[in-house]
Parts: sequence; C-alpha cells; structure tokens
Amino acid sequence: MPVPQIPLTISVGDSTVSAAYGRPDSPFATLVVAHGAGAGMEHPFMVGFTTALGDQGVATLRFNFPYREAGKKFPDKPPTAIAAWRAAMDVASQHSEGEPLWAAGKSFGGRMASMAVAEGMQAAGLIYLGYPLHPPGKPEKIRDEHLYGLTLPMLFLQGTGDTFATPALLESVVARIGDAATLNWVEGGDHSFAVKGFKRSPEEVGASLAKPVADFLRTHT
Repeated sequence: MPVPQIPLTISVGDSTVSAAYGRPDSPFATLVVAHGAGAGMEHPFMVGFTTALGDQGVATLRFNFPYREAGKKFPDKPPTAIAAWRAAMDVASQHSEGEPLWAAGKSFGGRMASMAVAEGMQAAGLIYLGYPLHPPGKPEKIRDEHLYGLTLPMLFLQGTGDTFATPALLESVVARIGDAATLNWVEGGDHSFAVKGFKRSPEEVGASLAKPVADFLRTHT
C-alpha cells in the first residue's frame, strides 16, 4: 500500500500555502520537495516522485510556492520563495523524529532551495531534479555563483537532452563545486525527464527518479 500523503497548510508571512506530507514507518530521512516554475505540487510528476520515495523509506513533504497558491503564472521573487522554503523546512522538522532533513526541487524549486541554503537555511543536503543552469539557448546567462560556497552533499539529476543545462557546462560547474556534488545523467531525458520514444506518464517519470535519490540519501546519511 502506498504511504498516505496527508494535506497540510503552511504559513508563509501573511499568507498560507498547501502542502502534503507522507511518512512511512521508521523513515531514514525526510525530503522536502518544491515544484518547478510551470506546475504546482499536485503535478503528477511530483505525486509520483514522492509516493515512490515513501516506498523507499523516505518521508516527504511537497508544497506550493505562494504564487502558485494564488493562481499566478510568474514565479515568486527569491526572497518570497526562500521564505516559503524556510517555512516548509520548519514544518517538516516539526513532523520529524530526528531523521536527516533534506531539500529537493524540480528546476526552479531546486534552485530556490540552494539559494535558501546559501542564505543559511539548514539542510542535510540538496537534490536537484533538473537544475536550471541557464535559460534555453542562453548558456552565457549562467545561474551558478551561489553554488560554490555550498559544502553539503548535493545530487544533480539531469537529462542529457535538457536545454536548461548544456552538459559540458554543467559538468564544469559540478567539478568546480568539488567533492560535495554528484552528477547523475538520465540518458535522453529532457527538462521533465521524458525520453523520446519511451512512453511514460509524468507520474511514472517522477517515480523513476525515487530510487537513485533514495540511494544517494542512504549513502550520505
């Protein structure tokens, strides 16, 4: 039976956002997961990923950023997104029993997690599900400066066909970060980890990333 994911409400400043929390018996870690810029926490990718992590023994909390909760299209500015990250981590901590608390995000959500950590948010490590290193076709507009001061374990899961991260450029960034960073390629995957010619639902795609993430968490716990 899948681990139930119960609805929660998280206060972020003067507003609230939706969240869903799933906790298997005796989890070895908790992973807080943020969505990407174009879809919220209820996207099938997010549901599939967190549900499969529950089967791997990982507690999860997925949440909406304020802009998504308000039905807006354009992502929050970093201060607002970072405030949401801090609030979500606080709620996850309140539900934990002392297991390591990790931060993860799809694209925008992962980048905001890393910025929050760079500004002092505590986390056992970071998981990037398609890090948006630069806008498609614009490798000169690289978003990497804050990454080099981070020393906690980081896993970059990236599709080789992801237009938001030129492979050679991402490899050079990960090498510059050093031993704290690990890069795992998903062969043929695009920014959503879909692989051309390999038909899977977004939920199945999300679920397929749970084992490599859980394995990384175990290795670094």
